[in-house]
Amino acid sequence: MPNADHEGGRINQKRRTRQAILAAAQHLLLQGQLPSIAQVADAAFVSRATAYRYFPTQELLLFEATLEHAATDIGQLLAAAPPSDDAAARLDTLVQVMQRVTLDNEVAFRTLLRLSLEARAAGPPSDSVERRLRGARRLDWLVEAIAPGHGDLVQPPPALQRLVAALSLCVGIEAVIVLHDVCGLEPDAAVAVSRWAAQALLAAGLREGAAEP
Repeated sequence: MPNADHEGGRINQKRRTRQAILAAAQHLLLQGQLPSIAQVADAAFVSRATAYRYFPTQELLLFEATLEHAATDIGQLLAAAPPSDDAAARLDTLVQVMQRVTLDNEVAFRTLLRLSLEARAAGPPSDSVERRLRGARRLDWLVEAIAPGHGDLVQPPPALQRLVAALSLCVGIEAVIVLHDVCGLEPDAAVAVSRWAAQALLAAGLREGAAEP
């Protein structure tokens, strides 16, 4: 019968190894690199075989590294924000937080976007990969901001889905690229436009949702 302390120690060691690999990948991404699993393993001081056991593909490793780092920051900032019963206020907080974190990790997110585009050009991804690369967590945060439990907005599901899809255009690295690269806006101005657009879309969605049977 295995010793419980020994088994717990193995689990903790696996967690530490996984975190070391992710931390190394995050460090290389923030430097603007697109590291291979082998390069990340070397930087984390683990064997390449070990790294492949935890992350069998480069895509999965870089996705997890980028999103875990950003999601942790976003979660902490949202938790620290004052609670509000107003959907508009919650959405404004979310847009500010997401865009600030995106700008703080802009190089890594641009790298991840390039990886996503290259993967799509190589062929249609599986459903699970496609959902991850499209930013499933972004959609979940938006739903939670404007309609936690779908209780804030009295809208039919198609209207809520349409509103969330529209709001997703206001956040993330894609919005940063359009507002900065295409429109030439500085970071503060880009965040301000994202906030304004999100509020305008929310107001329009509320009006249309109330008018629909």
